[in-house]
Amino acid sequence: MNESNHIDKWSPWAQRMQSILRIVASAMYILAGTMKIFAFPEGMPPDGSTAEVMSQIWIGGVLEIVCGGLLLPGLFTRPAAFLMAGQMAVAYFQFHAPQGFFPTMNGGVSAVLYCFIWLYFWAAGAGPWSVDALRKKGSGVE
Repeated sequence: MNESNHIDKWSPWAQRMQSILRIVASAMYILAGTMKIFAFPEGMPPDGSTAEVMSQIWIGGVLEIVCGGLLLPGLFTRPAAFLMAGQMAVAYFQFHAPQGFFPTMNGGVSAVLYCFIWLYFWAAGAGPWSVDALRKKGSGVE
């Protein structure tokens, strides 16, 4: 099998994996929010508490639940992903970067990864397994 045939064999999975990545990443993002707002499945370290209402951490938790909830089924993916990428950029530069240059040392790896994952979905859209794809198909716009 030559390289071209190998790529052709797996290329239909690219868009499916786009949808799977969106679903898994948004589910993990929602959990980050429920930890801050509802102490589910557990509260925030170190004491298992929730964020103080209307604090910056609380607002971040609300964004994680609401925008993650939109991305899970792939609804309004591009604007929600754009907001989430911005949230993660702010989180990184405000909370992690002052602790040191390297994300592996300042605890910012997940913020950096989420920022770029959400930028990807802002650019690429939700993928074929999404409400956005169903809405586009139903409107006749291809």
